Amino acid sequence: MATNFDSTNSTPRLHKDYYTALYQAALTISSSLELNQVLQSVVTSTTEAMEVKACAVRLLDPKTGLLKMSAVHGLSGEYLAKGPVNIMTSAIDSEALRGAPVYIHDVRIDPRFQYQEAAKVEGIVSVLCVPLEVRGEAIGVMRVYTDQQTTFHEDDIQFLSVLASLAGLAIENARLFESIRSSFDGVIDALWGMHVSS
Repeated sequence: MATNFDSTNSTPRLHKDYYTALYQAALTISSSLELNQVLQSVVTSTTEAMEVKACAVRLLDPKTGLLKMSAVHGLSGEYLAKGPVNIMTSAIDSEALRGAPVYIHDVRIDPRFQYQEAAKVEGIVSVLCVPLEVRGEAIGVMRVYTDQQTTFHEDDIQFLSVLASLAGLAIENARLFESIRSSFDGVIDALWGMHVSS
């Protein structure tokens, strides 16, 4: 079963840290329309708050089926260059894109993880992956990685899911802004053209 979240063997992380990280992420999203900056801030604060090795956001290209890296904190350039992440060959991502969090206790031995050898070299052990959605449609995934076997508790899952929702909101805001800006530029160009021709 993909989502088998055991509540034994490890202690929950401090809720205070999660609240602080959520507050900071909400502030960042509400104060900036620079999508790259917002997503980078989200993955950095997630890594720190969850005390994990790394965090990444990948967005789905529906034409190719590839999940393209949009923001990452804590992973090496060598690992990021390991190869494309395709939803047809990455079971963890295809499961998450169907709308549920997916937890892998040890990616080194779980066949759902696409790049096991690269994970071993990078020192990745456990992974939690949640869907990133906009208006109910999965557009990507958000993952956290640990360098030791980790049990993710319900509060961890909820925290990452809320941050993924905030990231989705940031993406939607950025897209809306870009659409409005393009429309505005089009109107200005048309008006300028009319002015010049007259």
